[in-house]
Amino acid sequence: MTFENALSHGKELLKSAGVVDYELDAWYLLEYVCKMDRSSYYLHSPEEMKEEEFQEYESLLKKRGERVPLQYITGVQGFMGLEFKVNSHVLIPRQDTETLVEEALKVLEPGMEVLDMCTGSGCVMVSLLKHSKHDISGTASDVSKQALLIAKENAKNNQVEMELVRSDLFQNISGTFDMILANPPYIPTNKIETLMPEVKNFEPVEALDGAEDGLAFYRRIVKEGKDFLKSNGYLYFEIGYDQGGRVAFLMEEHGFRNVKVIKDLTGNDRVVCGNLPSVI
Repeated sequence: MTFENALSHGKELLKSAGVVDYELDAWYLLEYVCKMDRSSYYLHSPEEMKEEEFQEYESLLKKRGERVPLQYITGVQGFMGLEFKVNSHVLIPRQDTETLVEEALKVLEPGMEVLDMCTGSGCVMVSLLKHSKHDISGTASDVSKQALLIAKENAKNNQVEMELVRSDLFQNISGTFDMILANPPYIPTNKIETLMPEVKNFEPVEALDGAEDGLAFYRRIVKEGKDFLKSNGYLYFEIGYDQGGRVAFLMEEHGFRNVKVIKDLTGNDRVVCGNLPSVI
């Protein structure tokens, strides 16, 4: 089997399995197995693959055809120009979430103490620490022990230091912060079954399920978070595309000011943020 034929085979297999990005995914898996970039492929595409390479490629194509996410197969995902290890214990970092990081970076100042809740892979806190122009300190929390192990590894691999706390939201959090960020579970329970197979069947449901209306975690964080914010402290949320108005209202109802709803690159509401002028 030549590289060219193997790639064509991969595309057809994934297309028939209903994989949306079947062409890209077939290429990424070939690249992963054979350790070749595009230029190398074009030079060697008529050549025969090693049998063991083709067998591995075939095995990974089968997994992807069963709708196992590509990132769980390769074990990595890019985010904010950095590489993050991922597995089935954490959500796969998505480009939409980069809006949360980019907006938070705009208001960071030297010496700020920042808390990232529901950290998962740690991509938000690691990216803030890596890209901030200022010296800040970061704490990342998650209820999942397995997620924190991944976040710890990602912090080490990206050469940043942050404190990791296992906590059900604020349960084990101490001290106060200049900024709290959260990308909490926000999918309404009855919507989980409508998600793509890659998401509903493989990503951790506890990181997706936001209870009946998807807002359960926002209510808790807005209400409880006031006790953990310094005067004029910031609260930043990632939200679902249709939750901007409701989350903004929650924040204003609890005394947050300068509340804004910010869109992502696709034009969907993605971030709600505000600050707490004084401890209420």
